[in-house]
Amino acid sequence: MSTVRRVRRRATGALLLVPPVGAAVVGPFVTEARIPSDGMPYALGDGHPLGTDALGRDVLTLVLRGGASALGVACAAVALAVAVGGVLGLAAAVSRSRWLDDLLMRPVELLLPLPSLLVISVVGVGWRGHPVAVALAVAALNVPAVARLLRAAALDAAGGPVAEAMRLQGESWARVLFGHVGRAVLPVAAADAGTRVGTAVFTVAAANFLGLGLDPTSPDWGVVIAASREALFVQPWAVLAPTLLLVMFTVGANLLADGLLADANTTGGGGKRAGRRAKPTGDDARAAGKSAEEAVGKRAGKKKAGARAGEKGTTRQGTETEAATWNR
Repeated sequence: MSTVRRVRRRATGALLLVPPVGAAVVGPFVTEARIPSDGMPYALGDGHPLGTDALGRDVLTLVLRGGASALGVACAAVALAVAVGGVLGLAAAVSRSRWLDDLLMRPVELLLPLPSLLVISVVGVGWRGHPVAVALAVAALNVPAVARLLRAAALDAAGGPVAEAMRLQGESWARVLFGHVGRAVLPVAAADAGTRVGTAVFTVAAANFLGLGLDPTSPDWGVVIAASREALFVQPWAVLAPTLLLVMFTVGANLLADGLLADANTTGGGGKRAGRRAKPTGDDARAAGKSAEEAVGKRAGKKKAGARAGEKGTTRQGTETEAATWNR
């Protein structure tokens, strides 16, 4: 992909994100927490620019108020999934023992075949209608895929000469994990997170649409779409307004994620390319080799010093024994 096309895709994605993100961020500050329902159901006009819903509430107020939950829950779920899955995947890649790799990855992979709406409904039993339950369920669904992706992307970097030199210098396991391997797979993680945000938004909206998520009176965009779908031809804005914002956010997030992934591929990131990006060339390789040689040289020097000390001790002991024999 050319540079001009990447810039255009990024600009288009950023422009598409402005309306939904602006509504989610600014909306709660310009609207009341308790939305009055003093209008006629599915009415157009009468001081309501986008009409009213089935309960007589202003649709514009619902759209401004509901973005925080619709986007906030999805973004929080993806952030949690990337944090947990990233640590598991990187730790499995850095570990040199097969049993630790299996211990970290096999339990996580048990969640892969589970249906998303089934997990949301099960997790939401205890916290019915609470956004935390939906966020935890969506995060649990994304952790296995994130862990597997980042583990595959980090394998070459974890076994490269830079990581080996850091180990020989006595660097801590955490520094190798986050200081080198984590930085090598950062473009891949960012691109994957951008793609998952759009999917998570639709998953949360689908759960709310089916009644598995938030309360039916919530101003969340998915809940509003579910409550007003029967009156689509009577009052279309009650359905079209939140739907358009969801589509704009999803498409914009995917365009930005594609731009990040294209940059990662150009610089050597992305899947196996992330490992090639982590492999140093030129000065980096020479510096890593020099550091490794110095570390090995120090260890060899210590061994030689110990051997010489042992030889001196043996010679001195032999001399003392010989002197004692002559004295006798």
